[in-house]
Amino acid sequence: MKNLIAIVGTNSDQSTNRQLLQFMRDHFQQVARIELVEIKDFPMFNKPADKKVPECVQQLAAKIDAADGVIISTPEYDHAVPAVLINALNWLSYGIYPFVDKPVMITGASYGVLGSSRAQAQLRQMLDAPELRARIMPSSEFLLANSLTAFDDKNQLIDPDSVEMLEGLFTNFLIFIAITAQLQHAHAQNQKQAADFSWEDLHNSHQD
Repeated sequence: MKNLIAIVGTNSDQSTNRQLLQFMRDHFQQVARIELVEIKDFPMFNKPADKKVPECVQQLAAKIDAADGVIISTPEYDHAVPAVLINALNWLSYGIYPFVDKPVMITGASYGVLGSSRAQAQLRQMLDAPELRARIMPSSEFLLANSLTAFDDKNQLIDPDSVEMLEGLFTNFLIFIAITAQLQHAHAQNQKQAADFSWEDLHNSHQD
């Protein structure tokens, strides 16, 4: 059975993205252990010179490092991911590199009809950054639109087509995890490149 970390990509206390991850945790409990984690209490990223990472960030990094894979569910604010999720990824790539070669599945719920499609596209770009280097499952958008009316009073997804889509994508993610486990021959080098990467050095080299 796979052990997965599910990141609630918002600081809202009444988030349908949290509901979606809770549904996934319960619905897939026979094939995976899914632990929901929050990022809303992370301090504002301030790029400390000593690269001292807050304890709450270190704890999440350790959980990600130990997990078989990560699920991130993001809402969409102004066609983008929330600032709190950007903040968390900034911390999780500052002197620590738990996402390097880690399989990631992206989901999203939104009140409107687009289901966080633009935010998911942006999140893919971010997770592919030199300091993160995650392995994002390809061709796998789960877009839960009209999310305020998507769940019943027992937190079950009402639409059977949405459930069927999510089941198919989750099965694919478990296969993706297994495939990714075979692609670790360059893991140490990928971690080193993430650690060695510097936007300042890149900028200076372009000025030479």
